[in-house]
Amino acid sequence: MIEHLKSLKAADYQTLKDAVPLITILIAGADGKIEVGQLEWAQKITKIRSYKMEEELADFYKEVGIDFQDKLDDILRTYPMDVKERTQLLSEKLKEVNPVLAKLEPEIASKVYKSFTSFARHVAQASGGFLGFFSINEHEAKLIGLPMITPVVYSNEEEEE
Repeated sequence: MIEHLKSLKAADYQTLKDAVPLITILIAGADGKIEVGQLEWAQKITKIRSYKMEEELADFYKEVGIDFQDKLDDILRTYPMDVKERTQLLSEKLKEVNPVLAKLEPEIASKVYKSFTSFARHVAQASGGFLGFFSINEHEAKLIGLPMITPVVYSNEEEEE
């Protein structure tokens, strides 16, 4: 699948890669406090996905992980501290994913979309709850479905008809 993603223009491919740290800060900061544990967990998820994800997305997450921490630091340094303002700007930036997903084959776009929403859920679950895990607060819950990104659903049945 990385071939399908690599066939995108460089800027479009970068938009998809940049979405992962943007999602991290969007979700981790949804409640107004970005916890180090959430950021560390997000970085671990990118590493885990680089070898445990479906082969199709593993290389993508490997590339995301190369400068993931630098991207997080840049977002934290340049985006506003105010939660509402930061959430709005991150959401606008994440909307740029929509036209890129539209350029991909539906099956590929669906897998990328699902990986993004799954990633958001993992970041949200990295704080609160039992021993600091498995709790999603109300602010995170509103965002983990990534409402700014148009859902991409693919079914093999479409192909068979």
